[in-house]
Amino acid sequence: MVVLSLKICIRQCNVVKTMQFEPSTAVYDACRIIRERVPEAQTGQASDYGLFLSDEDPRKGIWLESGRTLDYYMLRSGDILEYKKKQRPQKIKMLDGAVKTVMVDDSKTVGELLVTICSRIGITNYEEYSLIQETGEEKKEDGMGTLKKDRTLLRDERKMEKLKAKLHTDDDLNWLDHSRTFREQGVDENETLLLRRKFFYSDQNVDSRDPVQLNLLYVQARDDILNGSHPVSFDKACEFAGIQAQIQFGPYIEHKHKPGFLDLKEFLPKEYIKQRGAEKKIFQDILMKFHCTIASSSLKFLYPVYIFFSIIKKGETVLELVEL
Repeated sequence: MVVLSLKICIRQCNVVKTMQFEPSTAVYDACRIIRERVPEAQTGQASDYGLFLSDEDPRKGIWLESGRTLDYYMLRSGDILEYKKKQRPQKIKMLDGAVKTVMVDDSKTVGELLVTICSRIGITNYEEYSLIQETGEEKKEDGMGTLKKDRTLLRDERKMEKLKAKLHTDDDLNWLDHSRTFREQGVDENETLLLRRKFFYSDQNVDSRDPVQLNLLYVQARDDILNGSHPVSFDKACEFAGIQAQIQFGPYIEHKHKPGFLDLKEFLPKEYIKQRGAEKKIFQDILMKFHCTIASSSLKFLYPVYIFFSIIKKGETVLELVEL
């Protein structure tokens, strides 16, 4: 009977053993045999380990599925398989700047890992979130460059709608593919991935009592206004700035909240910072409107939901699923 003579590399101690298997041996059984016969492989939990077929291109290396047989992978005698731990640390960054390190299974797809990542962070509606592999700040600057070229665009509603469409279709955020693994997409374990909400199935999934999800959604919505991803008119920008100001500073106090109090760079898109009367409008038209009527936590819920509905044209049908 033909047997496979494979070189098994115990990665954690770089020990290589030549072992023989029948081609019909299941990967799960091969791992069991390795643990039984190789003392160096008898550490940790068996379920945390697997067989990995490496390649010169790291993206093309694959984890052997435990339910498959060895001959499924068309292995030949002399091939090298790595017996190693599937778990690896991955740094995940939230939009509020917090960074958490989560242990993930390197053999799982991004879609499968989001369940683990979101549950560790405290997010229940994982299906609405995705991960971004950041490629540098220059892309954000490019996204805002269109707004800088001609400020008069913002005064023209028709041109504003064209600008919104362009910014949406030209969105160059490097979203990871949910059907592929980190390895297949070239994500190194030393990288930090950005967790961001991508799909909005229903605003019923936004729980005003969930401080983690609420804060992440608020920060994402706020930043999209400030960096130009969601271009808005001057009046709308001031309205959002007023909500943001009350979240940060509390209810409007007339003798305290006067022009000069706000750093407009933190509250308005760049094209409106030097607009005459901007800060006065924020205080008079917005903060007084919400004076002592809405709690800060409720405003964090209102801010992103209000942005969502403000970019929908009157009379249009709102789809059940919206991707931003």
